[in-house]
Amino acid sequence: MTSEITYAEVSFNNESKSSGINSSAGIAWNCCPKNWKLFSSNCYFISTESASWQESEKKCAGMEAHLLVINTQEEQKFIFQNLEQKSAYFVGLSDPEGQRHWQWVDQTPYNESATFWHQGEPSDTKERCVLLNFRRDLRSWGLNDVPCEDRQRSVCEMMAIHL
Repeated sequence: MTSEITYAEVSFNNESKSSGINSSAGIAWNCCPKNWKLFSSNCYFISTESASWQESEKKCAGMEAHLLVINTQEEQKFIFQNLEQKSAYFVGLSDPEGQRHWQWVDQTPYNESATFWHQGEPSDTKERCVLLNFRRDLRSWGLNDVPCEDRQRSVCEMMAIHL
């Protein structure tokens, strides 16, 4: 089941979907579509359905979003707090040519020192797509390269609606 977002579905719930920002003209609001989570100036949709990496990115694009691109430690912490440890989630990082030239879907430059691969990862040039998973033995979240055809959950990201 694919969700389609319309502007009529934007939530103005002060708890987690929107935040007020004081400005010289009064209050501005960052808002997210219904069932999305707001953090900073972005909205995040955590899928409960499994799909391949390409299908996941297509579903995000259908909601005018893209697979998750992690830009800061604060954003990373927020994401980890909202994911289920028993599941794995595709993110917007891939190696299309299998040459270990990792690319974010939004063209953000890949910074190896700013990523958090699990120990021993990436592990296989045939595994060209990346997911976030929690390793109980390490008691931590991290990146893991996997075949793009694997079916996993995913996290979509879009800019918040600024009102």
